[in-house]
Amino acid sequence: MIALIGNRPVIQVGRHFVSCYDSQWLRDALCRAKHEAKRDDFPFVDEICQGIFHYLENKCSLRLLPLSALYDKMRRMLVQIGCESIADQLKPMAPPVQVCLLRLVTEHQCGFEMALFSMLQKEISDLIAAGANEIRFYHLKECAMRVRGSTKWDKRCEHLQGEILEFLQSYDPQSQATQSSSLILHMCDVGNAQPA
Repeated sequence: MIALIGNRPVIQVGRHFVSCYDSQWLRDALCRAKHEAKRDDFPFVDEICQGIFHYLENKCSLRLLPLSALYDKMRRMLVQIGCESIADQLKPMAPPVQVCLLRLVTEHQCGFEMALFSMLQKEISDLIAAGANEIRFYHLKECAMRVRGSTKWDKRCEHLQGEILEFLQSYDPQSQATQSSSLILHMCDVGNAQPA
């Protein structure tokens, strides 16, 4: 299932907003909580996910729902059905979050490489703290051009794009308090741009 903006609220994850989401992230969070609570015999994960989506589609009057508020509601629901141990272990896990690198460098007025990598580190850390386990980065080429101050793709832009990719690919999720054993970082629009 994919969320349509008119049917479900936008989920706020830190300072980011997710408008298109399916139910897998909720299912993963519930499965993790039941495992942590040593309740692997609990069979109602799919039914709870369906109930949550019914709430989001039909009962939630909010257009913007902070992730923490959704998980508070989920915990109350689990307590009401007698699953306190699972509710106690339920930690926020966000749907996949998309991050536009071009917007990021523009917002932070990032004009040199050192600032770029510390800004990326902070952005990833903030998203992890907000419950993100899967982050999709896009507009890498445009970001490299903006930081380099170039209007045309050249070897310097290509080199910086490679450094950004290397940074994201070598990011160590173990250095952060992630909700799962692995953080997934995607680079969504890396093309084979030819230098000018």
